[in-house]
Formats: sequence, structure tokens, C-alpha cells
Amino acid sequence: QGKEYFATGTHKNGAEKIKEGDQKTPVGVYFVTANLPRQKLTDFYGVGAFPISYPNEWDRREGRNGHGIWLHGTPSDTYSRPPRSSNGCVVLANQDLDTLGRTFQVGLTPVIITSEMEWTSPDVLRHERQTLIQTLEGWRKDWESLSTGNYLKHYSKRFSTGEQTLSDWSRQKHDVNARKSWIKVRLANVSMFFYPGKENLAVVNFEQDYSSSNLSNRMNKRQYLIKEGDRWS
Repeated sequence: QGKEYFATGTHKNGAEKIKEGDQKTPVGVYFVTANLPRQKLTDFYGVGAFPISYPNEWDRREGRNGHGIWLHGTPSDTYSRPPRSSNGCVVLANQDLDTLGRTFQVGLTPVIITSEMEWTSPDVLRHERQTLIQTLEGWRKDWESLSTGNYLKHYSKRFSTGEQTLSDWSRQKHDVNARKSWIKVRLANVSMFFYPGKENLAVVNFEQDYSSSNLSNRMNKRQYLIKEGDRWS
């Protein structure tokens, strides 16, 4: 809530985790997946621990693996851990973690890990954010319009769901939309983050309320947008 907290004592072997057992800390945008109170842990973890969503979708796409990356505190006799002393987790002083933990929401609170601070001007940030908003809104409107060709223009040739390529996705969308007479898509609670260390990559999260002539559903959705030339896909 308007405050910044910096973790110390991370990664014995540096950042950019790639594989299980390399004792590196991942760099990226993650989310808190659980809240483990101190009563369920040893004193090593201090006031508690919050596992995060490593590997995320982008990590898996890039072939990264591993597990057990937590945001946690320090032993009761230790104020803070020295740099590069963890096995890949992100370690905060107990006081800071206790303060932050009161506002953490499982599945919603982002944890952005970077090896260095990246600075930009407010004007550039506002412009890029507005461009991302316009991209998302254009995608939504083209989906509603049942113009499948225009809708698919929003997708990169490198698009993947993890299971489907762009050609697979295209065939599915043409088939599904051909059986509909109307579609309505509403988005709420949109959040956007530029991916640390990746100048042309952004993560967009939102709640999607979808209804059509033959199907309705609600879900949380995450998109990874890549800037190709002067447009986001």
C-alpha cells in the first residue's frame, strides 16, 4: 500500500533460475499461492512463508523447471540474511514480512523478482500502459464482433497455450465462432506488469465474464503480451 520492500539474502548462485537444484532465484512476475503460518514451519522460516507460482507459464515455455520457491522470513535470532545465502528463495526480515503478509491475498498478490531496478519516466510508462490497455480492448471488441480473422490478428505467430499452437488455436476459434450468433465479453480487475529483464514482454491479468448464444462462463485469465515491432501481440 504505497510502500516498497526489498528482499535480501537471495540466491547462492545468482538469479535467472533455469532448472531444479541450481539454487538460483527466478526472475519474473509471480503470485502468492499459499500462506504457511509459522506454527506449521520450523524457526528457520521465521514468521511464516508464502510459496509463489514458480515456474509460471512463461518459465515453462522457456524450458525452466524446479519448485519450492518461497517468500519467507528469517530465524528468530537473525534480523536479516546476508546476500546470496538462500537456496533460491526470497528472504525478508521478519518485521517486513509480517507487515506485508497482512495484505497478501492467495492467487492475487504479485511478487515481482528482478536482479536490478529498472527506471523509466512517468510519461513513457503512461504511454506504454495506455497502449497495452488499447491492445486488450481491441482484442475484446474483435472477439465480441465474431470477426474471427480480426480477432486472430491479435496473436503472435509464436503464440502457444502450452498445448496449442497458433494454427491449432485458429482452427478451434473458427469452428467455435461459426456456431454462435452473438458474444459478450466483460473484463474486470485488470492488472498489468512489465516483465523484469524483458523489455518487450508484459503480463496482463483479469477476470473474464464471457457469455454467448450457447455458452457462458467466468474465469481468471492471464496473457503474456510481446511487443513485435511497434505493436503488442
